[in-house]
Formats: sequence, structure tokens, C-alpha cells
Amino acid sequence: MTETKQPIIQIRNVSKRFGKVTAVDNVSLDIRAGEFFVLLGPSGCGKTTLLRMIAGFELPTEGQILIDGQDMSLVPPNKRPVNMVFQSYAVFPHMNVTDNVGYGLRISGVPKNEIRDRVAEALELVKLGGFEDRMPDQMSGGQRQRVALARSLVMRPKVLLLDEPLSALDAKLRAQMQFELADLQDKVGITFVTVTHDQDEALSMASRVAVINKGEVAQLAPPSDLYEYPANRFVADFVGSVNIFEGTLTLDEPDKAAVDCPGLGKVYLNHGVTGPHGANVWIALRPEKIYLHVPGKGKAVRAAAQDAPDGHNLARGTIKGMSYLGDITLYEIQLEGGQIIRVSRPNLSRHDQEDFTWDDKVSMHWRADSPVVLLS
Repeated sequence: MTETKQPIIQIRNVSKRFGKVTAVDNVSLDIRAGEFFVLLGPSGCGKTTLLRMIAGFELPTEGQILIDGQDMSLVPPNKRPVNMVFQSYAVFPHMNVTDNVGYGLRISGVPKNEIRDRVAEALELVKLGGFEDRMPDQMSGGQRQRVALARSLVMRPKVLLLDEPLSALDAKLRAQMQFELADLQDKVGITFVTVTHDQDEALSMASRVAVINKGEVAQLAPPSDLYEYPANRFVADFVGSVNIFEGTLTLDEPDKAAVDCPGLGKVYLNHGVTGPHGANVWIALRPEKIYLHVPGKGKAVRAAAQDAPDGHNLARGTIKGMSYLGDITLYEIQLEGGQIIRVSRPNLSRHDQEDFTWDDKVSMHWRADSPVVLLS
């Protein structure tokens, strides 16, 4: 739905330097009206600095930021059509929920009757109807976060900026709030721009994600594309769990390619990669895309490897580690060449699954559409 909409935020060749340190390096991207946009990256990569420049709390050293077509160079933070929810929520401890949410409207001179109606509407949106008289110290972390969201939404900004909005919550509540934030954004239709270092948050909430690395955009894509088709080794390694092996490109045609990877063996793909013959490349292979079984049970071998030539997409090794994680079991397997590869298997049933244990000799196979070739 958002692909046909015009950009609400345009970032043009923006850089930010603090002395000799470049926090943001020549970033250009568009954020569309009505989308849930996430800036994802490790600590210190520049994502929060970029968010603060959109808000107006930092000014670009170079470049231009436009919001709704207007250049923000000379527009102070309080005059921009954005509102920001901080990592600490920053609710006023001496005010009840109603006063916290209505604070911005009061200082803007909005009539009391309108304040009452807009506060009630905002509290219903964040599922806090009936909490009007509560004080912050009488509320959970998730409820205080909703107060901060309501206080921003009540101002009816064109863009809502959220800086690590879920980082202070426990794991279970964080997972719940990921769905609630996505649902809230869909209901209100406001553009959300969120900063996070948590890949699960980004993948579960965003319509598009910009992965930031050392102040630059490493890849900008929908969540599924980031995971299935990473543009480089950084994105592949940062987004999800992955096995990466270095190799040599030995075949590259429009409908097929092959890479020789020491330790992993011959890797066959059912599509071309547009790389020069003999190039040094990397293979990225997700743990859940690998079939694992005990040698001799041939049906699993043929089912997994039937779309690759003989001798390709096959490896053997020994189980050296096992982690039971509830929905999956993660195995660390030492290949015959000494490298470690991770394989995950879903725990679909309590029974009728092939059992594995430490030091088992196992075989691994994968489909020709599972690996991704990375040129950088």
C-alpha cells in the first residue's frame, strides 16, 4: 500500500560529524507517507543521530532534510510536524495519565473541551481507557510506554519518531508490544519512524527497514527481502542467524551458478549472480534451510538435493553442540574440514522425529534456491 504514496520525509546526502567522528555519512533515502519505517543497526552506527536530525535536535553538517516537502534547515524542533517518543518515555511523575497526555495540548492553548475529547480518543487508541487518574508509579513499564505514545499521538503529528521504544520492557511484554505498535500504526495511519538494534523488532513491525552500518545505509528493503536476499555480508550476519563461507565462483549463467567453498564443498544455485568467473565470493546459508539426517536414510537426501547436480549441496560432519530452544533445536556441526556450521530443526512433534545427539555423524543437504551469493 505504501509503495504508491509520496515520501513524507526526504533525506538528501545528509552527513553529521562530531569533530573528527562521522556519525552519519552521506545518507539519502525517502520515507513514505503512512509507512512503518525502521532504522536498524548496532550501537554507535548513527541511527539515533539520524532520527534526532529528523526531529531537529541535531542539525546536519551537510545535506538536506525535507518533511512534507518543506526544507527543515531553519525549522526548530517545536515547529516541525513530528513528535518523538524517547527511550525513557519521559512521562511526568507528578501528573496523572490525563494530565500527562494533555500536556502538549494545554501549552498550545487548545480549548479545554477539545483537550478532553482528544485525550479520551488517544487513551482508547493505546488501550488505556479507564486509567485517566492513575499516576505513573502505579503503572507497569508497558502502560507508561502507552502513556508516552498517547501524549505524542494526541498532538496529531504527521510523523511519529520512536527511539528504542521497547528496550526497557521484558522479553514477553516486548513481543506483545511489537504487535500492538504495528496495529496502532495501521489504525492511525501516521508515519512511524523507529530506531532499534533489535532485528526481531524490525522484522516484526516494519514495512521497510534501513540497515545502518558505520553511518551508511547498508541495505534498504522490506523485512522479507533483508532476510532472504541480503545485499552484503554485514546485512546477512546482522539480520538473523546465518552461516557464511568463503568460496570461488566457478559457474555463472543466467539460470544457474556454482561456488567452490573449502570445507562446505560445491554449492549450486538455480539462478545467476552476475559475478566474474573465478571471483572471490561468500555463500550465506540460513540454519533453517539445511536438511539434517543420519547417513543411510536416503529419502531425506534425495528430497533435499534433487534440484542440484550430483556432488553439490551436500556436506557431512559431527554434532558438537545442541541447544533446545522450545520451538526449534539448534545444532553446531563440525564439518570434515573443521569449520562449524549451524543447523536448526523445528520441534513440530514430541514424537516421530529423528533423534540426534552429541558426536553423531550426520549429513546435510540444501535446496538450490537456499544459498545466497554475496560479492562484498
